[in-house]
Amino acid sequence: MAIGYLKRRAALMLAASAAALLTFNTAAYAEGFPERAITLVVPFAAGGSTDVVARVIAQKMGDALGQQIVVENVGGAGGNLGADRVARAEPDGYTILMGTVATHALNPLILKTKPYDPEKDFAPISLLVIVPNVLVVNPQLPVNNVAELIALLKKEPDKHAYASSGNGTPLHLSGELFKSMAGVEMQHVPYKGSGPALNDLLGNQISIMFDNLPSSSAHIKSGTLKALGVTTAERASSFPDVPTIAETVPGYETYTWNALFAPAGTPPEAIAKLNEAAKTALSDPDVAKRMADFSAKIVGSSPEELKTHVSEEIAKWGPVVKEANVQMD
Repeated sequence: MAIGYLKRRAALMLAASAAALLTFNTAAYAEGFPERAITLVVPFAAGGSTDVVARVIAQKMGDALGQQIVVENVGGAGGNLGADRVARAEPDGYTILMGTVATHALNPLILKTKPYDPEKDFAPISLLVIVPNVLVVNPQLPVNNVAELIALLKKEPDKHAYASSGNGTPLHLSGELFKSMAGVEMQHVPYKGSGPALNDLLGNQISIMFDNLPSSSAHIKSGTLKALGVTTAERASSFPDVPTIAETVPGYETYTWNALFAPAGTPPEAIAKLNEAAKTALSDPDVAKRMADFSAKIVGSSPEELKTHVSEEIAKWGPVVKEANVQMD
């Protein structure tokens, strides 16, 4: 009996020692992180809005953390290659992702083969910014607002088409959601990127387009394109005179967003430090100015709020993808 008591006592002491060691290691990790440079994977080519946001944020986050954040562009497969790389990375906080609505809502819904689970394979860090899309038309189209466009499309249901940056992109599905909610028909013409689509819109080869507001801004200001409405729930600060589509089609809302994710299993202490650094970066006046330059609305959410946001985005886009019958290999 004495031997059994001693064994139990020894086991309890061992468990207590292990718990103390774990607590010490966790505290030491939290205090020491980061000890080296962090890689921020951008799952698209350099030069786009996601890349711009990443580079602006990375510099200021690095300043806050005392370590460099190196931006690495891993483009391909609509963002899936870069996202999958981070999902499979060591969950130590030193490899993170600049995710978007494409990587964490649309691609998982559209692709037949899904390389990762957007909710189970990632640890949310922070929703950084929301970027409006915009409904633009060639000035020769005889409409001046969303209501007039809807009336024209209902009068001539088989005559008009809209351009987007490609099949399955947020801009394509912005158009499909508009068709569904406004009760109109338009043919979708996918392009290989916004640039070629804008060229045809400017040349009046096609008359309607859903685009990211930053890439259309210069054309709207010069009058070579006419903005009928932004896709966000509120008007864009850079174009306060352009109404929202929701002012005519209640409940309509789409946007592009950028958020930080780490691989699932990343220590909470690392997530907390990265979240704090992201919020510090977003509060910097220079960052705020750069974001305002291309109409990005700063959010700076908690990890829990980003987790909820991703779930809501998947739920919102699921029916749209199904109705549009969009599937890709």
